[in-house]
Amino acid sequence: MILAVDTSLGTAVALIDADGDLRAEASAADPLGHAEIIGDLLVEVLAQAGAGAVTHVVAGMGPGPFTGLRIGIAAARAFALGRDIPVIAVPSHFAAALTATETETGPFAVVTDARRREVAITVFDGIDADGIPHVVAETVLVRAADADAHLDGIRRIDVATLSARDLARIGARALAAGRVLTDDEPLYLRNPDVTLPGAPKKVGT
Repeated sequence: MILAVDTSLGTAVALIDADGDLRAEASAADPLGHAEIIGDLLVEVLAQAGAGAVTHVVAGMGPGPFTGLRIGIAAARAFALGRDIPVIAVPSHFAAALTATETETGPFAVVTDARRREVAITVFDGIDADGIPHVVAETVLVRAADADAHLDGIRRIDVATLSARDLARIGARALAAGRVLTDDEPLYLRNPDVTLPGAPKKVGT
């Protein structure tokens, strides 16, 4: 089985089997409180799924806020480390794009709230030969008021929740094709508010 964890929007966890069929899923739409709920969702999904070994963990790598996103990635990595299994990094917008391709044809943009009156935008066009959404414009951060002008007529799909099942399916397809969709660095899009302090000033005598 493949476990997927994402906290780029709300908190979403799912397990699929080797055929890509859903075994269990659980989610919370609240964009805050990831740390409080992630453990319970993992326990719930594992209990729902029943017997079977988890062979890989898919981590949603964003875009997303710094604090929330790193909680999901840390949970995915900790689970994988505890069971000595690989982590597959997948951009979170790919999951939303796979969901959208069930009804969309032609280019479309996945748009998610990046807070501070900004949105994150990735443009896709269908799926490729490996069943993975085809990116035609990489993820960018845009003022929400300027999003439509930036898209210049491309259909936008505003996403408030993410399917962990589709995130797992993307990870499984990337694994089968021997592809790496992103590196191990989360896609934060902006720097965290907290910064390390500089060197202490010397005090004269």
